[in-house]
Amino acid sequence: MTSVSSAVQTPTAFTPRIFSGIQPSGGITLGNYLGALKRFVEKQDEGIETIYCLVDMHAITTWQDPQKLRHQTREGAAAFIAAGIDPKRSILFNQSQVGAHAELAWIFNCVARMGWMSRMTQWKDKTAGKNAEAASLGLFAYPALMAADILVYHATMVPVGEDQKQHLELTRDIAIKFNNDYGIDFFPVVEPLIEGAATRVMSLRDGTKKMSKSDPSDQSRINLTDDADMIAAKIRKAKTDPEPLPETADGLKDRPEARNLVNIYAALAGHTVDQVIGDFAGAQFGTFKPALADLAVAKLSPITAEMNRLMADPGEIDRILADGADRADALARPILEQVFDITGMIRSRGKASTAFKG
Repeated sequence: MTSVSSAVQTPTAFTPRIFSGIQPSGGITLGNYLGALKRFVEKQDEGIETIYCLVDMHAITTWQDPQKLRHQTREGAAAFIAAGIDPKRSILFNQSQVGAHAELAWIFNCVARMGWMSRMTQWKDKTAGKNAEAASLGLFAYPALMAADILVYHATMVPVGEDQKQHLELTRDIAIKFNNDYGIDFFPVVEPLIEGAATRVMSLRDGTKKMSKSDPSDQSRINLTDDADMIAAKIRKAKTDPEPLPETADGLKDRPEARNLVNIYAALAGHTVDQVIGDFAGAQFGTFKPALADLAVAKLSPITAEMNRLMADPGEIDRILADGADRADALARPILEQVFDITGMIRSRGKASTAFKG
């Protein structure tokens, strides 16, 4: 077992703490709202310590226009706040303002194995049929940065969609390997939080594909910047099948478009899928779609209006992000300094190790 400095204290318990983030590489969609933002607000209201981040360093794993990236980062912050995140109760910041993320990511680059990275589904999907050698090193290695995002705060829980479970499993692997390598129970083995009727919202044009801001068709998604008329029109034109809604939820099994719209309704209304089916069993989509459109407009229009108000004052958004970054750094820096101590780095110029208090 490797010895470590006496300045490092192994925590016996970890403070319940949630971390999650959204990549500001495009507009914020209904999928981001139902799969992430809505759940973030619910967790904030449960009294658990919550840290939310616009992961702008992840965004540049593929090239981003600098002006657009700045706009999208502010827009993402506006969406968090408009959805109900209170910057006084939660920590809200953009990743690049807290250097501890990148510093710990380098340590984790040295802990993670090449084989782990090469097996990541998103890496294989994004390079399939292409020249992988032309992809950025950041795109290959970014799961280590994702692990650093989480573990630099000793976060214990991460709300994730089904498609992100593999990356969280890698975070757990990195935490376990680091602890084993240095013979210390230092990083928590984080738990995924996968909840709700619409943890994965699908395209309005193809119920087998995830709703994505990168889809060429704007009709495939609802953006939080869409006005009421646009929302209603997109739902009206959403792909469906000719059958009425079934009598039970089991009847949605082989009907991806129908299942997607029912899931969206359930998530927006705060109901179960069974409750929605009970209310609309036997209804044609000519009846169900207008009801869904009305619900979506009622839930999303206030968010859009608040986003527009916030975006009219980018200086206020920047102030909120800077304050959040200061608070995030105050949590992350002592943990990072202990990591440097554990790994044998000499820290001079006033950078002393700080015992973690949990």
